[in-house]
Amino acid sequence: MTRPLRIEFKGACYHVMNRGSGRQPIFHNSHYYEDFLACLSEANKRFGLEVHAYCLMTNHYHLLVRTPEANLGRAMRHINGVYTQRYNRRKKTDGPLFRGRYKAILVEANSYFLPVSRYIHRNPIETKLPLVDKLEDYFWSSYPAYINTASAPPWLTRDKLYELHSVHHKYARYRAYVESGVDEPTHEFYAQTHTRSVLGDDDFKEQALKQTLSIGHEVDKLGIARPVDITAIIAGVSNHFGISVEALTWAKRGKGQKCVERWMAMKLCQQIGGAKLADIALAFNVGHYSTVSQTIGRLNKVLETDVELAECFNMLSQDLTL
Repeated sequence: MTRPLRIEFKGACYHVMNRGSGRQPIFHNSHYYEDFLACLSEANKRFGLEVHAYCLMTNHYHLLVRTPEANLGRAMRHINGVYTQRYNRRKKTDGPLFRGRYKAILVEANSYFLPVSRYIHRNPIETKLPLVDKLEDYFWSSYPAYINTASAPPWLTRDKLYELHSVHHKYARYRAYVESGVDEPTHEFYAQTHTRSVLGDDDFKEQALKQTLSIGHEVDKLGIARPVDITAIIAGVSNHFGISVEALTWAKRGKGQKCVERWMAMKLCQQIGGAKLADIALAFNVGHYSTVSQTIGRLNKVLETDVELAECFNMLSQDLTL
């Protein structure tokens, strides 16, 4: 079954959400929440993702974000992928964490940014069993920062929501706005069995399509729907590590010599390039394809114990699968 396309354009705003597979918890204690917030910080620094609101619940999360660079997919691959790695490391488990790919609703900012922020911030008390008596007491949400009862992380952007509502007495007025409850149109939108992927009027939808730079090239189980060319992978790895293409494509001479960067490039060619071992052997000047298989096997063993290298490999994979 074909999955719906992502509409991406510069300056697009989204309500992004995802939940644990089988509704299992994805946050168990403060360490897990902090790991996820660290992923948001990294996405802000690496991809320019603007985070305007967030609420992390026990088994799901909500984000209100803006993408100046039209790169939602890339940023979310980092957030979900790296958090899953950190989760599995803490729980000493493996495998997928989320039920599937994230849900992203394209939001018309001028009309719906503010109501969506209220919907997100009210999550802790809108559940069947409220998590707190007062919203301001829920720590894993951006709401306390918006009403100035907690410090705002440096990567949280608050000015836009204040400007849309009121810059005068902004803390008190935003508190009153959120505490007034979710408005009926917003409630009806999210109450739908199959929530639409765009929250905006027909003119907004038409303009969004005109501005579209990407319609969501999605990563699949093999890496990406359209394999990345071997030469592009080699160039990307070379640039990332600051080493020459020649150093990657020719083996070091001498017993015991190894080049982990070269190993990673080979594995990436197989994983996100979908290349045959024989083609990888040719690109890396290896005599026989079995050597490539053995090299990737050695790297897999290293990745099992070297956490930093494993995260580096994951980030490289994300960067190369735009």
